Amino acid sequence: MKRTLKSHKIINDPVYGFITIPSELIFAVIDHPYFQRLRRIKQLGLTDMVYPGALHTRFHHALGAMHLMSITLDQLRTKGIEISEQEYEAALIAILLHDIGHGPFSHALESVLLKGQHHESLSLLFFDNLNEQFHGQLSLARKIFVGSYERKFFHQLVSSQLDIDRLDYLQRDCYFTGVSEGTIGADRIIKMMTIVDDRLVIEEKGIYSIENFLSARRLMYWQVYLHKTTVCAEKMLINLILRAKELVISGSTLAGSTELLQFLSRDLSQENPSGIPDWLDDFSQLDDYDIWGAIKLWKNDKDLVLREISHMFLTRNLFKIQLVNHPFSAEAISQLKESVQSKLSISEQELRYFFSAGEISNYGYLAEDKILILTKKGEVIDVAMAADLPNIKAMSKIVKKYYACHAKNLTLR
Repeated sequence: MKRTLKSHKIINDPVYGFITIPSELIFAVIDHPYFQRLRRIKQLGLTDMVYPGALHTRFHHALGAMHLMSITLDQLRTKGIEISEQEYEAALIAILLHDIGHGPFSHALESVLLKGQHHESLSLLFFDNLNEQFHGQLSLARKIFVGSYERKFFHQLVSSQLDIDRLDYLQRDCYFTGVSEGTIGADRIIKMMTIVDDRLVIEEKGIYSIENFLSARRLMYWQVYLHKTTVCAEKMLINLILRAKELVISGSTLAGSTELLQFLSRDLSQENPSGIPDWLDDFSQLDDYDIWGAIKLWKNDKDLVLREISHMFLTRNLFKIQLVNHPFSAEAISQLKESVQSKLSISEQELRYFFSAGEISNYGYLAEDKILILTKKGEVIDVAMAADLPNIKAMSKIVKKYYACHAKNLTLR
């Protein structure tokens, strides 16, 4: 195919510098409205309530992951791994589209606004729709994405415990939050990658880079992704949308975009589309701006819950949160609820939206999805079994913390 000026498009990325879009097909995918929507979805949801610089988007992340995938495939080629031009392009498209199914505020509203539809299943629906629009040109990329392509290491690069997705988001999230503890040596990890028996492995001399990668990811979860203020803000947003759904389903008229109101009134958990669902195009119009626009409108709503929580978001008057290492007793939760209800002078029905309790969990290494090390003797072993790396074994343990959060006050305007 003759290349045109468009196929040499270059994007200046703050993390990696210049990123080249290597083909007309990839440029067309990036240019598609489905992909452009990712510009309007923040990578870290409400984390900017804690780290003001965390304003980067899923669009940034997808392009960065594509760039790292190209570097990785080039590196594997230098080690004698045969990768055709078709496989190369398809792998880049697979990682480019891996997050295209995310809805507003990424993970925060997935269980509420899109109940019954995980973002990965939505990504596959988008994949199928785009493949139709591009006349089957994304078929190989789709196989890599779902893991049905015979060369399994391609899927590992897209989705595993040491995938390109994680290598980019850790570096990118560190950069934009300023949390240096999450810094990883992605360049060295990529250079240590090779393929043995169709499996992605890391050469033994890269083992400490892997230990650092796993430690950094664990730290980023506690310090950024599961920061108690972020957890608190997300629970507020979930409660806000739950209340909005309840009102819409009961027949109340709410202000909001057409697309948002449609998904507030629709229960996707009751729908099992056999093909591309009729609501996919409407979902492709939904982004963070729909939620923020609604919040600005709902701050004057007659409903106390909508009005108060919306006003809290706009003034950053977040819930107070307690985060502890052991579960709250039923008595402690009951006392907290009574205290909050009394202080806020609200009904028991309204209390459900101004008080939340639950648990969060984190692990550094999932033993079921092994990261493999190629030893100098030619053996392939689990990184957790490496002789002098007890930290990784310890990181396999799932750590849980428990929270209770509630509104501090109401404006009662």
